[in-house]
Amino acid sequence: MTEAMETDLPTPEELQRAIAAGLECEWVKVDGDGQHFEAFIVSPSFEGKSRIERHRLVYAALGDRMRHRVHALSMKTLTPEEHRRVG
Repeated sequence: MTEAMETDLPTPEELQRAIAAGLECEWVKVDGDGQHFEAFIVSPSFEGKSRIERHRLVYAALGDRMRHRVHALSMKTLTPEEHRRVG
């Protein structure tokens, strides 16, 4: 990988800010190494949505980052009620 490509890698913090800016979140945490990420997101916007619909909401919040800069994103998406139940 070239140095220019390395500096263009997104940070977990950048993705976390983008998700929080584009989706109503009670809690969001993103970890990763610049290519592979794991996100844990609690949002009332997920209420009544399937897992695929929830992931689409997150992808929409990430916009072009998802298409061009993120190689892999694993997500756990919960409603506030689901989050309370699992502790």
